[in-house]
Amino acid sequence: MKNGRLAVIGFIGAQTLLWGAVPAFKLGPLVVAPGEIKAGKLIVPERGGTGTFIPVTVAHGVKPGPVLALVAGTHGFEYPPILALQRLKDTIDPKALSGTLIIVHIANLPSFSKRTIYFNPSDGKNLNRVFPGDPNGSLSQRIAFVLTQEVVRRADVLIDMHCGDGNEALVPYSYWMISGDAALDERTRALALAFGLSPIIIDTTRGRDPLDSKYLGNTALLMGKPAITTEAGYLGRSDEDDIQRNLRGAWSVLRHLGMVGGKPDRIENPVWIDRYEVVMSGRDGLFFPRLASGSRVEAGQTVGIIKDFWGAIVEEVRAPFAGIILYILGTPPCNAGEPLYEVGRIKRP
Repeated sequence: MKNGRLAVIGFIGAQTLLWGAVPAFKLGPLVVAPGEIKAGKLIVPERGGTGTFIPVTVAHGVKPGPVLALVAGTHGFEYPPILALQRLKDTIDPKALSGTLIIVHIANLPSFSKRTIYFNPSDGKNLNRVFPGDPNGSLSQRIAFVLTQEVVRRADVLIDMHCGDGNEALVPYSYWMISGDAALDERTRALALAFGLSPIIIDTTRGRDPLDSKYLGNTALLMGKPAITTEAGYLGRSDEDDIQRNLRGAWSVLRHLGMVGGKPDRIENPVWIDRYEVVMSGRDGLFFPRLASGSRVEAGQTVGIIKDFWGAIVEEVRAPFAGIILYILGTPPCNAGEPLYEVGRIKRP
């Protein structure tokens, strides 16, 4: 027993030495020593004369811990998460950090620069529908490929931070994506509670094909990594309340993961959404909402009307089921095949 005990002590000591020697962290061209924070670019190579880069920051702790990736700007007109992560960069102390924080400041720089909703102006694609990407594809597909290889694969946990795009009036909420792996689902549920937004959508709709994961968060989930998608902000605005909501969520997740000290600001009694539907426009025209985001709606109730370009009513848009309006168009233009609003059914106890 004595020799066995010494062997165990020796093993623990060896592991302590191994864990205590935190190596440098590499991300793209960045090499970050323990206790350092560095900013730089992930290069998206040119193809057909078009390329871009992804601005990132890495804060590398002096103690071992998880690698957390916080990603903003997957849609370039969604400003509060982008601004929140810039503030986080300015306040995080890598010398007091356990693990590594990857901040993707603006995932979709072409969309951000041109102030476009949904789509990359270079190729007309929605970045959050083309994951895991293609190194030989269009610009959006190449951005997705770089994010998958450099960020998703390097991370242990990922938060894809969104808000209402420039045309969307939105209430804060988040998606808890169900993987079918009970242990992984419990970890992602805990992440959603730690970020602190309500309602929380119980999302069973994401695909299971890793070669066609479509969404950034789903790409991480299909690799067995806890990931959630958050939504806080609306109509392309930069309201301080929404910036702070995103910043509080990021800090709360850092505390939840034990990367910084303190207790997470976990939401205790969220509203759970067990079914949701994004209602698409059937035609081009002008949309006039009859309800605001956050409103309760009954099945068949009128949510809004569509007028043609001359002002004649051409469609009355009704709710497919009873629930809450999570977001709704807040600007008049509507296009066939694009969202008008999202409704979620509140889960009964």
